[in-house]
Amino acid sequence: MPNGSEVVPVINRLAGRFAHIGLTQDWHPRGHISFASSHSGKKPLETIELPYGEQILWPDHCIPGTKGAEFHPDLATTRGEVIIRKGFNPALDSYSALYENDHRTPTGLAGYLRSRGIRRFFMAGLATDFCVLYSALDACREGFSVHVIEEAVRGIDINDSVEKAWRAMNEAGAGRVREHDLFS
Repeated sequence: MPNGSEVVPVINRLAGRFAHIGLTQDWHPRGHISFASSHSGKKPLETIELPYGEQILWPDHCIPGTKGAEFHPDLATTRGEVIIRKGFNPALDSYSALYENDHRTPTGLAGYLRSRGIRRFFMAGLATDFCVLYSALDACREGFSVHVIEEAVRGIDINDSVEKAWRAMNEAGAGRVREHDLFS
């Protein structure tokens, strides 16, 4: 993703300011249903209909055992309390940290947060217009107070999808916060 690594120093700087850190990781098996290569004649960014709705097709990515599935080498992960791996079901994609794309299958993150009394959800990472968006919307639906840290996210931006994502998150009740406003 263009400029995706720009979020790493911001996330590392912020991580020390939070008591609880959770990480998500795409974890797609070879032949995943979201891969364009799994559909004859299809190319990345084309769409298909699946039982759970429209699916954008992606290049093969985040395949376990490959470098692409690893966290960025400069990302400080040692304070992470939980890692939610998403998209491991070969027949179901997963953008949200809370639910698979069928919007019924939970990842377990909401229960984990509730069991620790965590009510506020500050978000950073990739991609603003997919994983961050879906996670923010699901977290709002689950009753969390959601805040997306503007400098700590980057998007893919397909046909103004980043601006549309910010609008949708705002309409759902997610706050858009700046890093310097968090702890001042």
